[in-house]
This record gives sequence, structure tokens and C-alpha cells, in this order.
Amino acid sequence: MCSLLPFFSLLLICATGSWAMDVTMPFMEYLDQEQLVCLKWGFDNPVDDITFQLAVNTTGWVGFGLSPNGDMKGSDIVIGGVGSSGSYFSDQYATGNSMPLEDAQQSYTLLSVRENEGQTVMTFKRPIKTCDDKDFQITPQPIKLIFAYGKTDEISYHGSRRGTKEVNLLNYMPKSIPTNSSYLSAMVDNIIVPSNTTYYHCKVMKFPKLNTKHHIYQIEPVIDHLDLVHHMLLYHCPPKVTEPYDKPCYMGDIGDSCFGVVASWGVGGGVYKLPENVGIPIGGENSDALYRLEIHYNNPERKEGIKDSSGLRLHYTAKLRQHDVGIMTTGVLPGRVKYDIPAKANQFLTYAMCNTSYFSKFFNPVPDLQVFAVLLHTHLAGRKVRVGHFRNERQIDFLGIDENYNFDLQQTVSLGSIKTIKEGDEIVVECTYNTTNRASVTKMGLATTDEMCLAFLFYYPAINITSCVSIPDARGVPMDAEKIPVDKITEYEMMLKKAPQYQAILNSNVSISPVYLILTFFFLCDLIKCFLKFKRQILAPTTRYILLFIGYIKCLYQLAYFFTTSDSGLVITGNNMNVTVNSSSMRELLLFLFLCIYFYPTIHCFLLYICSVLLPFCIYAKHLWSVNFYITIYLTDQ
Repeated sequence: MCSLLPFFSLLLICATGSWAMDVTMPFMEYLDQEQLVCLKWGFDNPVDDITFQLAVNTTGWVGFGLSPNGDMKGSDIVIGGVGSSGSYFSDQYATGNSMPLEDAQQSYTLLSVRENEGQTVMTFKRPIKTCDDKDFQITPQPIKLIFAYGKTDEISYHGSRRGTKEVNLLNYMPKSIPTNSSYLSAMVDNIIVPSNTTYYHCKVMKFPKLNTKHHIYQIEPVIDHLDLVHHMLLYHCPPKVTEPYDKPCYMGDIGDSCFGVVASWGVGGGVYKLPENVGIPIGGENSDALYRLEIHYNNPERKEGIKDSSGLRLHYTAKLRQHDVGIMTTGVLPGRVKYDIPAKANQFLTYAMCNTSYFSKFFNPVPDLQVFAVLLHTHLAGRKVRVGHFRNERQIDFLGIDENYNFDLQQTVSLGSIKTIKEGDEIVVECTYNTTNRASVTKMGLATTDEMCLAFLFYYPAINITSCVSIPDARGVPMDAEKIPVDKITEYEMMLKKAPQYQAILNSNVSISPVYLILTFFFLCDLIKCFLKFKRQILAPTTRYILLFIGYIKCLYQLAYFFTTSDSGLVITGNNMNVTVNSSSMRELLLFLFLCIYFYPTIHCFLLYICSVLLPFCIYAKHLWSVNFYITIYLTDQ
């Protein structure tokens, strides 16, 4: 039985064409980038009614809805307006991309609708909790809001007059905009987008010098081609990056080592304003630092000759806020790693973890981290993303959740309530994929047809950790994703779930790609296995023991060096090992070699042995594409 508490009316005040802050109605969002559609809302408490006021620059019909994924199917919709014979209003629901149907149970109540100076303003309410199975239930999680409108009162296909935006209705954080603010531009300038289906362009740049510390409070996307720009990331570069450039990404350039996220934007997102007590630090002692803008262009139609000048505007202020914001990358280690998703899978789950116990390797004490927003990211096969928060081996909360992930709607979402991560807590990122329409394996990688599983956590106070990612050690999994029958997919998924997780924690001092480092770790592990197997076959037992004894002596030397080195930039954990690496030295890579003395028969020893001759040269030359090439062969042949 469903009981509803009495409704306490909230006063809605809106001057026509003006949407100034209303103290009795603090929640307001423009639902489109052109600011033609504005929504205000309010409620007395999360079990009563919620009141909406929708203002649209049209004198035709207006529609508003709550959607499971940003599309019409499954949406809860209201349509209304002022016609020649008076006002009209209806509670409807959509079964597909077609005219919605009228709901037998009218849960929405029209309070008023009026037209004034070319604008329609419609005010209505509904219970937050309803008993109608055609209604979309409003929860404290972010909800995808949809809108559409017409030029006349004849309700027909809306064409391009539609949109969607994700908003947390019940845990919304109202924000104000400082006056007399300035912005920095991180933009590409008239680059030609190639006709590739996937293209990443990188621009390493230096901003105008800010002698004192400032705070970024708003991130504004500037998009030239909404049909091509998929996402943008702005990274902070380590001190070794000193020269700007403007060219394709991931070609072995020194800027590939810039991976401390400063700002982000995903397709379908809009302007993101930070809460009023936090800001992203910029300038001051870091005023000489360089930044790398990465833009992912998705061009499935292979359009040619397109020039683009997209990017980000970073609005900043000299009036410092209470806390510095940090953005931490969590999830599956991005890049071409071995975490294959079988074809024809109705549901396939991947997992990655971040154990914050290892943060103390960088600094001590470790402060409590207050998470206030999250950006979730997968590609086309992604259906769900959940970020679990664990303490003392039990789940206590979600740091982010999207049960109806939409590739075309990716934006930074406020959590409303602050989530506190304490030292020792674990973060588990779970992604669900559907590959029923694919005939071959989907791999983790950068292309739109590849997959990712990432959660960018916005938190304060900022600490010097940029990434906390992991991958399972799939080498011990006896099943090949290329050959798995449909009825064995769940078994394969569970094997990967139970496999040891290798975790990489990086700070902004690391100057080598984390993908490169952790794959080099796997490379050297298998190399020593093959090498020892080779020695067993051709060397006398006494000679083998002498060689191993020398190896252990070298290992003790490396351990002594490790424990007296304080400038570490990377922590890798896994299989009960905990290795800290100073990425500027080869000594720790040798430490990997001797810590991985376990071996088993393989069929690719010769290939690994040949590649090992070239590996040191690749490390020092920083030709990451060469290293990744060899490691890709190694992973493929396994």
C-alpha cells in the first residue's frame, strides 16, 4: 500500500525571461547549451511532493520527462502548453521513439501554465514516490532529464528541438558565479580532423603566468562539432615536459607522460560549476607548468577535411576557496591491456580496485578524502557503471552509480551528499557490457569500438595522487576470450574476477606512461620465467645455483636501494607483492626481474628473449609506441 504525506507548497517566483536566484527555490538548471530551456524545482523533504517549473522560449507545446538512459523509451513525460482554447496538460509515458501514450494514472498535477513575450512557463508537481509502474521513480541518485518542444501547439515530431541532461534532483548543490572573473583557454586552433573513425589529438601548452595561486571554479566546453568531439581531458604535466606541441597523441612524445587530470568533459555534458567551497588550484608555484589538452574525435562516417577549434574554458578567480580539488582516475588501467570481453555476451562485468592503504607510501598522514562529484566513462558496449566503497572488507556505500549508462550522455555529476574515503578504504569500479551485436572480442583500448572502465573522482583536499587503477593478472586464466562459447562466458568472467589484481598508484612526479610501466612489469615477469627454463635445460645444476645465488644477492642490493630512496612516484601491488618504483631509474626495473623468479612452460620464450635485447633502448629513448608494440605481441601470443 502506498501512502503519501501532505504536500507543503513551495513558492515559485520567476520574472519572465529572468532566472535570478530565488531563496525559496534555489534549484535551477538550464537543460540546453543555448539556455533556451530552464528548469527550476523544489521540495519540502524527500518523501513529499516535488514541484517543477519549466520555462521554454517558445509559444508552442513543451515537454519534460525523466528517462532511464536519456532516450524516450521507458521515459515518464508531461506535455503541456497554452492553445487557442486554453491550457492543456497530460501525464504520459513512452514505449519507444514514437508518440508517447497517456498514462491511465495521472500522477502529475498542473499548477499553472502561461505565455509571455515568446516564452511558455509551466508549473506542475508530482509525488516523489508514486505507486504507478509507468512513472519513473525519483531517487537521491542523478537522473537523466529530457525535454522537447514545438513551434506550434500541434503536438508532433520535435526534430532537433530536444535534449537531455543528468541532474541530481534530490541532492542538488546550488552554485553561484563570482563576478568579474576571468578564464583560461585550452583550445586547439583550426586543426584538420583526419577521416579515421577514432582520432586523439594532443596540444601541450603553457597558460599565461599567474604569479599567485588561483582557483578554477567552472569548466566550460567550447565545441565546434558536437557530432565529432567525444570527450576532452586536460592534464597537468610533470616538470620534465618543457616544450609545447600540437599533434596526434600517443606517438612516443614526452607529453604522453602528462596524466594528472585537471579538467574533463564528456559527450552530452555541459558547463560544470564546482561547489562554492572548493576550487581547482592553478598558478603560484606551479605557474610554469605545462598542460596537455587531449581531444578524442569519434568519426564513424569518416568525414574528411573538417577543421576544428574545440576545447575548454577554465573560469578562475583570485578569491581562494576553502579547499583545493583533486581529480583521481580509478578503474581499469586505460590502454591496450589484457582484459578481453567476449562476443555475444548479454552481460559481462569487469572489475578494478584501488586500495588506499598504499597512499601512505607517498605521504603520511593520509587525510580523509571528501568525494563530491564523479564522471563515469565507458565506450559503446557499456551499459552500467558502479563505484563501490568498501571499509573493513564490507561495502558501505556507492561513490557513483549509473544503471542506465548512455554513451552519448557523459558528464560530471554532483553526488549531492559528501562521501568520505578514509585511509585503508577500497574503491571497486564495476562496469557491465553488452556485446550481443558483436562477432569478435572487444578489447580494452583507446578506440571508440574498444572499451574502457573508468571513474574520475572529484574530491578534496587535493593530494599528490593522480591515478589508482588496476588490471587482473589474466595470464593464469585458462580460457581464451576468442574461443569461449556463450554458455561459458559467466565462468570466464568469474575467473577474471578472482584473478589477482595488479594495482598501480601514481603521483604527478611519474614521467612514464602507467600502461607502459605495468605492462613492462608483466613483460619482465614472463621473460625471467622463460630465461630460467632455458637455463635449466642447458646448464649444470651447480652452475644454475650459482647464477640464482648471484641473482638473489643483486635482489638484496636493489631492495637496500629501494628502502633508502624517497622520491618514488609509482606503487604497484599484486600477488602479495608491493613494489615502489622511482620511474627515472632502471634499478627498480631490475628489482622487478628478481622479485618475479617463478616460472612455467610458455610458447613465446624466444620472442620475449629477442624483445628483451631491445627493451632497455626503448626505455631510455621513451619510444612508448615501440614498447607497446612488443608487449602487444607478447600478450597476443599468450
